Amino acid sequence: MIAVVALPATALQAQNITGTWQGTLKSGPQDLRLAIKISLDDDKLKAVSYAVDLPGQVVNASVITQSGSTVKMTFPQVNGSYEGKLSADGNTITGTWNQGQPLPFNLTRATPETAWTIPEPPPPPKQMPADAKPVFEVATIKPAKPEERFSLLVNRSGMLNTTSTSLSDLLKFAYDLHPRQTTGGPAWLESEKFDVTGKPDTAGIPSINQLKMMVQGLLAERFELKFHRDKKELAVYAITIAKSGVKMTKDENNPNGLPGFGGGPRAFNVRNSTMAEWANVLQANILELPVVDQTGLGAARYDFILKWTPDATQLSRLGPPPGGNAPPAADDPDAPPDLFLAFEQQLGLRLQSTRAPVDVLVIEHVEKPSAN
Repeated sequence: MIAVVALPATALQAQNITGTWQGTLKSGPQDLRLAIKISLDDDKLKAVSYAVDLPGQVVNASVITQSGSTVKMTFPQVNGSYEGKLSADGNTITGTWNQGQPLPFNLTRATPETAWTIPEPPPPPKQMPADAKPVFEVATIKPAKPEERFSLLVNRSGMLNTTSTSLSDLLKFAYDLHPRQTTGGPAWLESEKFDVTGKPDTAGIPSINQLKMMVQGLLAERFELKFHRDKKELAVYAITIAKSGVKMTKDENNPNGLPGFGGGPRAFNVRNSTMAEWANVLQANILELPVVDQTGLGAARYDFILKWTPDATQLSRLGPPPGGNAPPAADDPDAPPDLFLAFEQQLGLRLQSTRAPVDVLVIEHVEKPSAN
């Protein structure tokens, strides 16, 4: 005799995970409430994550898969991934969020009664007119605290805020220079650190060139900087396109917007950047030589994430990593490749040592910043 057993439909096929899921991610001293909306589009799952307490923080998953009770999602915009197990009743997912460090993150299926309110995103920031020539209407410069880390940010109102910033840092940013391209500076060029806040006299978010123009004015007015330019052939790193071709994603959303850079070797996030701007970041923060863009990609802007294992020199220039973001050891079998191989494998670019003529800034006079 053959016994026939009636199985419930949920046992014959994967449970439906479409809908809104929510959970609290405990990362450091703060809790982050996240709501993830999963939908079906052309028989493919799609997922969008919303930070409930941070309006406008919306991240799309590039991949979401369901295999039996296992649910996986990848969020390349923040270098994040999630893997969890769906419960038998289909109402909870127990899993782990990984963004360089694994953290427990459990999700609960939301109902109309329990769903958190997802805030409306703020209106897009207003761009400063392209023909504007802004200066800082108000600027404050004060000594930095010893425990502060270097940062340089522009908020939605166009305000510039820096922490632990040396004169060398400001010169590198304002004039796109590697330290080797500056001569004649004072003994405190790199040792004295400042916090700088500047309010533009023109409304809107400045372009990168407008921001540099304002910092140049600040250096002339508050540091009494005087210099002249020269040309010199130096050892450099040149960025060229590899035989495989460019592997980066072109960003055409905001051609006049500011580029975004953040993270470290475990995941260096680059957004809306030209290759010349990327070269400036490399020479200012990572590499020991000036970096020149020889890709011919011009004003095209790209988004990408670069993962590499730094050598001792790169690690010393990057500074101590923030908590939980230490790069993997070189002898770790799962460690990413060195910077040069990572460039070719992940970006479709080559980073080569060569010699080339570069601009040199010769400082004639500079003073410690005047009082606010």
